[in-house]
Amino acid sequence: MPTRIKICCISSLREAELAVARGASALGLVSAMPSGPGVIDEALIAEIAARVPPPVATFLLTSQTSAAAIIDQQRRCGTSVLQLCDYVDPAVHMELRRELPGIRLVQVIHVTTPDVVELAREVAPRVDALLLDSGDTTLAVKQLGGTGRTHDWATSREIRDSVGIPLFLAGGLTPDNAAEAVRVVNPFGLDICSGVRTGGRLDEVKVSAVFSAVDSISSPN
Repeated sequence: MPTRIKICCISSLREAELAVARGASALGLVSAMPSGPGVIDEALIAEIAARVPPPVATFLLTSQTSAAAIIDQQRRCGTSVLQLCDYVDPAVHMELRRELPGIRLVQVIHVTTPDVVELAREVAPRVDALLLDSGDTTLAVKQLGGTGRTHDWATSREIRDSVGIPLFLAGGLTPDNAAEAVRVVNPFGLDICSGVRTGGRLDEVKVSAVFSAVDSISSPN
């Protein structure tokens, strides 16, 4: 199957329209974070989510860790997917399932050390997809995404081969390394933020270049 592309850190209706026109399968809408780029007001998230045509998915990136806070936030924003950027208790996944039927859950796994492979295996049965990123939740000010750094793709590939659910790859992806990322990891989708921006704005040329790079290769085995 073709590799999906999710354009993250969408900051306006115009950026959403550009990404959809170029073929994005999903858009990432960033709510309040302890650090990192792309944060927009929840009112704007809700406006964009309401305007994006199906079947394009809208991801609410949240740093919240309590079920009640996440549920309230999703209901305000109206996205089709929740991207949990920080780690949560297993009970939180279960409560989100009960209270938000039909809303897909994507858990971010920050690939910092090889032991995250076991964490990914543990979390996978509770969510619809995993997203592998290059943040660090152990810092005094947590990094939950948008670092512009790649991580160890060999570990990402091991996770991909260990779980039976879709996997998105994020972290330092650009038009120059997107094809190699697909070859090495063979993810369900790529998640790209800073790599398709110039001066903080979505760059139509870079977006097109990412799609061309991914389209130019055959899916690996």
